[in-house]
Amino acid sequence: MSQRALDALKNSDTIVGYKLYISLIADIIKDKHIIASTMRKEIDRVKIAIQEAQLGKTVSIISSGDPGVYGMAGLVLEMACKENMDLPIEIIPGIPAANAAAAVLGAPLMHDYAVISLSDLLTPWETIERRVKCAAEADFVIVLYNPMSSQRDWQIKKASEIILRHKLPNTPVGIVKDVSREGETVILTTLDKMTTHPIDMTTVIIIGNSTTFVYRNYIVTKRGYHV
Repeated sequence: MSQRALDALKNSDTIVGYKLYISLIADIIKDKHIIASTMRKEIDRVKIAIQEAQLGKTVSIISSGDPGVYGMAGLVLEMACKENMDLPIEIIPGIPAANAAAAVLGAPLMHDYAVISLSDLLTPWETIERRVKCAAEADFVIVLYNPMSSQRDWQIKKASEIILRHKLPNTPVGIVKDVSREGETVILTTLDKMTTHPIDMTTVIIIGNSTTFVYRNYIVTKRGYHV
């Protein structure tokens, strides 16, 4: 978390968020008015936050990572736009899981990369599959978010099959679970063995491009320098 985000939380009257994220910062916001709800209640959270703000309160809606990367910033702006609200809104940047995971792994994002969520809750699978195929064909480093859950176990396997048609089996892959949280785990593997490792919704997977290599315990993608 950045200092700017920490200051915003401390200066807020009301904190709104998914209950898991609220629990992660409970020690920071214990003196605040807290409104927490479950997954898939994002629209309800924004409505409540807007109502609180209209009462003159300073309100923070929290996301994991960065609010503009699969976070709440877009929904807040969509709903404010729909109602044509004259409401001051500030988007405070955070540290996306992709960047946090990349730092743990070494330097896998040194060249062009694509970030793709495998969750088809809000995006049709046909669209996700096309994006995975195009990213693999173009030799992007690929970052996979939301790769697998207890109710969604086939998408990562299908994505792996697609990527293997365009990348070598020994392409380096980093699997980071719970990055920057308690219990963080890191696995270095290869594309052909990627799906044999434990993967869930709090896992970020980074798949290298044709220049990516492993040095000791680091995954490195070449930037193009002549070393």
